[in-house]
Amino acid sequence: MLIDTVPYLEALLLGIVEGLTEFLPVSSTGHLILVAEFLGFQGQEQDVFKVVIQLGAILAILVVYFAKLWRVLLGVLAGDPAAWRFAGAILLAFLPAAVIGAAAHGFIKSVLFSPLVVSVALIVGGFAIIAVERLVPASRWHAVEEFPPLLALKIGLVQCLALVPGVSRSGATILGALMMGVDRRTAAEFSFFVAIPTMLGASVYDVYKNLDVMTLDGVWLIAVGFAAAFVSALLVVKTLVDFVARYGFTPFAWYRIVVGSAMLVWFGFLAG
Repeated sequence: MLIDTVPYLEALLLGIVEGLTEFLPVSSTGHLILVAEFLGFQGQEQDVFKVVIQLGAILAILVVYFAKLWRVLLGVLAGDPAAWRFAGAILLAFLPAAVIGAAAHGFIKSVLFSPLVVSVALIVGGFAIIAVERLVPASRWHAVEEFPPLLALKIGLVQCLALVPGVSRSGATILGALMMGVDRRTAAEFSFFVAIPTMLGASVYDVYKNLDVMTLDGVWLIAVGFAAAFVSALLVVKTLVDFVARYGFTPFAWYRIVVGSAMLVWFGFLAG
């Protein structure tokens, strides 16, 4: 019996897209929605795929920052105050998205997961990045261990904007942190660390909500997408911090505006 390879090639492509865009301020979810629309990769099980393959990108974070995260874990177990401040900042930044995301899960999936919403959010977010780059204040915070609890919580509240597909979780977290006085490198790394509980929670919740539609074929597709997301995310994580330290976020802003505008034209929304 011949195996239909097309779904696996689509899963591979979507995994690469996820890994390349997850930690850039361009919205990985938005890109997955748009690419899936082009491919016709639609359905409830496919929607679960788009969420769960994000764990491949999370694994890349765990690999790249393993030494730091391991030191934090050992520090927490040993009662080290700096390690507890680091862990507390991650938890506080994660909580708002966890609460609001769980409460609004049905609305987000049924209403906001559309090419129109993504395209508009990409454009608006692009102009927001340009504005933030011009208004960003002088840096006051240069390490996650320095964050006071209120700062971490406020960054977490800003992250909730990314519940709208196309906004970008990493973009909202990074730009919110910049406007609150966090330096570029620390803001980018903090967005990586907050992604771990945020995306893990979203994936587990989505699988739990959709267990009845999961099939063996769907699991294999997720495995392919997961592996592709992991490899491509490794490349981004290792280079993003140095890139933004040198060039800032404006290149991503113009990319968002161009892609969002092109998608509006492609899907015919500008013509009504």
